[in-house]
Amino acid sequence: MEGDGRKTKTVCVTGAGGFVASWLVQRLLSSGDYTVHGTVRDPSDPKNGHLEALAGAGERLSLFKADVLDYASVASAVAGCDGVFHVASPVPAAKTQNPEVEVLAPAVKGTQNVLKACHEAKVRRVVVVSSAAAVIMNPNFPKDAVLDEDAWSDEDYCRNTGMWYCLSKTLAEREALAYAEKTGLDVVTVCPPLVLGPLLQPVANTRSLVLINLLKGDRDTVEDKARNMVDVRDLADALILVYENPEASGRYICSAYRKRLSEMVDIARSFCPDLNRPKKFVEAEDDDRMMRSRKMEALGWKFRAVEECLRDSVESYKAAGFL
Repeated sequence: MEGDGRKTKTVCVTGAGGFVASWLVQRLLSSGDYTVHGTVRDPSDPKNGHLEALAGAGERLSLFKADVLDYASVASAVAGCDGVFHVASPVPAAKTQNPEVEVLAPAVKGTQNVLKACHEAKVRRVVVVSSAAAVIMNPNFPKDAVLDEDAWSDEDYCRNTGMWYCLSKTLAEREALAYAEKTGLDVVTVCPPLVLGPLLQPVANTRSLVLINLLKGDRDTVEDKARNMVDVRDLADALILVYENPEASGRYICSAYRKRLSEMVDIARSFCPDLNRPKKFVEAEDDDRMMRSRKMEALGWKFRAVEECLRDSVESYKAAGFL
């Protein structure tokens, strides 16, 4: 397809209306190099209006009605694409009643459907968005361990402790890499931790609520957990980087900072003193393990300062009326 007199590459982004995927679509369109097929549950739903309002969307964005559990709808969206970014995956906000149906099946079967469609369509490369949840949940790791791409969450531990999201991301990522090994499909996986940053979509996603709820100050006592984080804009850049770089292969951790919740609040309040603060932070037992992103940085990935990430997050939450 021609865009501004130059030929564009066509890529598909699954779950295009979500927090991470929306920024990925924005980055792809703003480069001028891409035409985007975005999958959503309902293209006419007003909650997807922010996608159609993006610069370049009128000419180079097509929304496809698709469910990752429906192979035919996925195959329709993937057809004619040079590459695919598989971002769609359920992130439960509350305790799930039926994890096999609500969390595990969409993550694992959905990934299988996307990979099969990509293989059939002879897609050049698939970038699968996994999670640090597939890296750090293993009780056998020492508390002071610094984890790299060889680290995997323990599936039995996740299942036995009811950490269904962690299990879903672990199973889905393993499936993606196994499928690549079996078929020769070029698959790269990216594992981000807690993703913060400004919102493009009109609703607060589960991960953004971590910071929003902290800054509401309506909880007396909060465990002062250390959390690994990355800005959503830097993550979107990382996804495009591993897609475009021919040397990218296998698995990548994409983490920029590790801060305690109290530090996050203090940074946010340093430029916005009217924000609330939990009355008391207490020592936490289950800190995130430290992770390194050396493999990603070796590709040339860079990330903004944590202060910029938190400032822009808070300004976005305020503008949306969440704070």
